[in-house]
Amino acid sequence: MSSCSDALCLTEHSLVGGHYRIPLTKMKTMRETLREKNLLTNFLLKNNGNWSQNVGNRSQNVAYYPKMTLHPLRNYLDLAYVGNITIGTPPQQFRVVFDTGSADLWVPSIYCYSRPCRTHKLFNPHTSTTFRLWGRSIDLTYGSGRIIGFLGYDTVRIGKLIDMGQPFGLSKLQFGMEDAPFDGILGLGYPSLAIQGTTPVFDTLKKRSLIPQSVFAFYLSSQKENGSIVMLGGVDHRYHKGKLQWIPVSRPHYWQITMNRITINGVAFGCCRGCQAIVDTGTSFLVGPSRVITAIRRLIGARLVDNEYAVSCSYVARLPTIIFSINGNDYPVPPQAYIRKSLRGKCLSTLAAGTESMSRSETWILGDVFLRLYFSVYDRGNNRVGLAPAV
Repeated sequence: MSSCSDALCLTEHSLVGGHYRIPLTKMKTMRETLREKNLLTNFLLKNNGNWSQNVGNRSQNVAYYPKMTLHPLRNYLDLAYVGNITIGTPPQQFRVVFDTGSADLWVPSIYCYSRPCRTHKLFNPHTSTTFRLWGRSIDLTYGSGRIIGFLGYDTVRIGKLIDMGQPFGLSKLQFGMEDAPFDGILGLGYPSLAIQGTTPVFDTLKKRSLIPQSVFAFYLSSQKENGSIVMLGGVDHRYHKGKLQWIPVSRPHYWQITMNRITINGVAFGCCRGCQAIVDTGTSFLVGPSRVITAIRRLIGARLVDNEYAVSCSYVARLPTIIFSINGNDYPVPPQAYIRKSLRGKCLSTLAAGTESMSRSETWILGDVFLRLYFSVYDRGNNRVGLAPAV
């Protein structure tokens, strides 16, 4: 997860084997979670089972992927996408963000007495026969909070994938995230982004030949039911329209790419001489430099209401489309995508500011607002990102 995250991620030939799909549960933004905590609590109590489902024989009209693992989608909440994993033997289940903006795996532990840990599942190493203590201290900071803890090793299961002896973090102190609809984070960024000396989960899966290719993909649904999937080791092309457009990774650390420009009504808004963008499934919003975001907010008439920027709901259809030009292709983001309607009926902007703190050069974060529109593929073998309109 990038430092500005609010919530807190192939080849073009579909694989015929070894392709895993992990469902993600769509969750709310932090602010709405805080406002509607009772609804969140009731939902999590009601839906805390294992939602995994093996894929058996399927219709001949649909491509069949042996060994594919599915989790049914539960899209009750808003802008974060969460899937189930287990750690330990016997398995202890956790809800984690599959995050292309970070590279570490961590969950809360029984040694944590911070307020956020009281509202989440805690890993108990004493009840796992496969746990080994590393003991090294860790200190990780995210946009939604900070965790301090230590490292251990244990068996991590993602659907039917079994990753034995995986390094992961156990929190002892947590700041923020007390009402977050996830327990921990599973990072899918490059190894250089991970804690020094550790191997990220995805790299371990490939190193041990648990997946056939160094690729994964995300489909982030905007539907209220059924939806989001992270695919490990392959791509199911039924989830996008047209051909994947490949974009070179400009710096293999984050999933960072070069953008050509950003235009609204034919007028350049930032990125006038090119800029950098981070493709980040762990960030809820579209995030950019404060000066540019302020200008766009003025253009769309967004006003600050209860610490969020709101527009008149009757005006949304008349707002302009924001066009991101990347590697010679245009990726429009219409107002229906960058304005969301809260459960209280307010129409809120999903544009956030602050990337100037990340780099001296202009940088943007293409978060879930963008990735719901565009199916995304992350090709570690060729250091490239693929984008195509989502179905």
